[in-house]
Amino acid sequence: MKKELLLSCMLGWGALMAQAEKIEVKEVRYAGPYAMHMPFMTDDTDVNGKKYGAEQILNSNFSLLSVQEVPACSLSDLPKAEGNALHLAAFSASNTHYCKAKVQVEGLKHYKVYLDGKELKGEEAELTPATHEVVVKYLSAEGETIHPILSVETEQDGVLSLSASAKRLYTLSDVLHGKRFGGVEVSADGKYLITRYNTTFVGGATERSVRISELSTGRVLSEGKDDVHWMPKGSRYYKVCKTVNGQDLVVTEVQTGSEMVWASGIPEGSFKVAPSEDYLLYTLTESGPAEKKEIYQVLEPDDRQPGWRTRTYLAKYDLKTGLMQRLTFGHRSAYASSVSADGQEVIVMVNRSRLTERPFDLTSVYKMNVHTLQVDTLLSDEGFINNCLFSPDKKQLLVSGSGEAFGGIGLKIKEGQTSSMVDGQLFLFDIASKKVTPLTKDFNPSVETVTWHQGDGNIYFTANDKDCVSLFRLNPVQGRISRLPVGEEVIKNFHIAAVAPVMACYGESASNASRLYSVGLKNDKVSVCEDLNPAILKDVALGDCRAWNFVNSQGDTICGRFYLPPHFDSSKKYPLIVNYYGGCTPVERTFESRYPHHAYAALGYVVYVIEPSGAIGFGQEFSARHVNTWGERVADDIIEGTKQFCKEHSFADEQKIGCIGASYGGFMTQYLQTKTDLFAAAISHAGISDITSYWGEGYWGYSYSQIASANSYPWNNAEMYTRQSPLFNADKIHTPLLFLHGAADTNVPVGESIQMFTALKLLGRETAFVAVDAQDHHILDYDKRILWQNTIFAWFAKWLQNDSLWWDTLYPPKDL
Repeated sequence: MKKELLLSCMLGWGALMAQAEKIEVKEVRYAGPYAMHMPFMTDDTDVNGKKYGAEQILNSNFSLLSVQEVPACSLSDLPKAEGNALHLAAFSASNTHYCKAKVQVEGLKHYKVYLDGKELKGEEAELTPATHEVVVKYLSAEGETIHPILSVETEQDGVLSLSASAKRLYTLSDVLHGKRFGGVEVSADGKYLITRYNTTFVGGATERSVRISELSTGRVLSEGKDDVHWMPKGSRYYKVCKTVNGQDLVVTEVQTGSEMVWASGIPEGSFKVAPSEDYLLYTLTESGPAEKKEIYQVLEPDDRQPGWRTRTYLAKYDLKTGLMQRLTFGHRSAYASSVSADGQEVIVMVNRSRLTERPFDLTSVYKMNVHTLQVDTLLSDEGFINNCLFSPDKKQLLVSGSGEAFGGIGLKIKEGQTSSMVDGQLFLFDIASKKVTPLTKDFNPSVETVTWHQGDGNIYFTANDKDCVSLFRLNPVQGRISRLPVGEEVIKNFHIAAVAPVMACYGESASNASRLYSVGLKNDKVSVCEDLNPAILKDVALGDCRAWNFVNSQGDTICGRFYLPPHFDSSKKYPLIVNYYGGCTPVERTFESRYPHHAYAALGYVVYVIEPSGAIGFGQEFSARHVNTWGERVADDIIEGTKQFCKEHSFADEQKIGCIGASYGGFMTQYLQTKTDLFAAAISHAGISDITSYWGEGYWGYSYSQIASANSYPWNNAEMYTRQSPLFNADKIHTPLLFLHGAADTNVPVGESIQMFTALKLLGRETAFVAVDAQDHHILDYDKRILWQNTIFAWFAKWLQNDSLWWDTLYPPKDL
């Protein structure tokens, strides 16, 4: 059947028809004609004995991208050429379902067809859901009139639309490829900026690069691949250069570009330049005793982890004398958390393990004079702290930790609750009096990265702010906290000049990729320095992302958001995918993630993201709900939220709801199916099926238990470990459930999926298990990640879009 050109890149989902469909191309983007003259014939044939003709002309190399920005025109109106000429005719083919298609060309004698930049050797192609670029390169001879007829035929009706528009669907390819920010540093004087980039190319190759620019004008001063950092003073930067005699520390004056060797033959290892610029503070490692490979002893649960026996120590390298002085020694690791502004003193932190009581690690904090090595003990065996920073005058420490630190002085939870250890709090510790003051007790966001600026004396930090990550300023004298007006929902990284009131940061939001900003800290003036969106989202059509909260049966407001397909039609019904984590952190409003919500929406789904009880960023009482619950209340929030969402949004198909989560979210996927038949399909990636086996086997299972299962163990709370484990309730599951797992997962061992998959098989339930070879908790390998993501898409297509073609192509039925 023939069909008029569909200008829309999206089709509504629906039951697929079995009959084939032939769609005729009416409009294309055209480039040409390109006159092709006969070359000077030094011989009649080439080295392979072939004569010069149409094949050689068609193989002429020129960019297929030349048709990207060309306006659309009718196929019947293509220009004619005098003499031999090459032509390009391009159109887009968008499919929200996996399909097989044939590109048919009539009326042309000499031509080549390219699909997504690669020559299409045969007529039929397998199209994963995306917007595909089809380019027909053809040759016309002198005096020849050509009227090409182009069409695309699919095996299924209604799965493909054609367009001359360059607008396209957002896909995994957009997530994987292109340039992204990798870090920023502002020079000490606030005038210049180092920006790091990570670029991933099609095929998986990666490249790191660095740009140095003038902050006020954006003028690029230099670009390269050297790992450079600012010196603590002025506007000079340094790098380490390998030489025949070792390695040199080379310093460059940014204004002139002049280089000088600042120190020759410096030791290898990780270091930072002291604020006084007279020494390097090294953090070095030494290996512990080795075991036999054939048979070996495990000393502690963490001793299963490679490198656990490696210890770190501190050393000072004097730049004037070249003397390396070891600063710490012992069988426990020591690290420097802060160096005073004058470079004279260092905060040294040392942890010791204590597995018989929560917390499992205790921390001692010391103040060391790096020249005399005199040490003062500031804190001894303190629990629930993770970092300490000097105040600009060295009289106080800024301590970050959880609310239980310092005897629980920073707690704000209900009676009977146990605090979430990952809910970040700040404390002020006076070194002389040892007095501790909680700074964020009444502040709901959970503190993440912190710095104390010596220029204005204020504390700057990022914090989980509901499902956002925001930038804040804390005045330690007044105790007042204010949000900095940076226009992104999730701040990924920030850096402040050593003394100047200037900050640089970058972040992204639910519907845009990263932008880089400068912030004047005196007046909070925010300026965009660089925007990656024009490159990353060029010609991409995105659907809306809208906030949606609801009040649960407990009277709590549960935060969430939903994503709509491009060209959304509210009169239609769309399948719904529900995404959550359910653990101790929210699903942030990031644009690019392991589960890129806009890419799901582009396939014709509405995606609902919910932040159930137990996540940080909503206050200590809210996050404490995560402890000793293992799915209780969280599942109720997800089920209530999903039902209420469908009730309020008629475009959501209540019969076609899928759910997906990873790690603790994978556990939630399994647990949810034991509580409800609401979902038509479910996916658990690296999910926990038995809390007891996860607690004992995962690298961090036992240590995570001090967060999620505080003071509860299989021997003193067996009911929770069994009642809340999906494996012990497997007979209640009737939802088609896909298990995905990295075969080398050390966090949640693959056995967690294997045992639940086995249980469902024995029960005769609809299930599938896909293991990803040699991958850990996250699927990081480029090619394997694509297959992993396509497996997710294919499972949802099978159960939510009534289309099993993609799944059956990836995993053909086997009669075993």
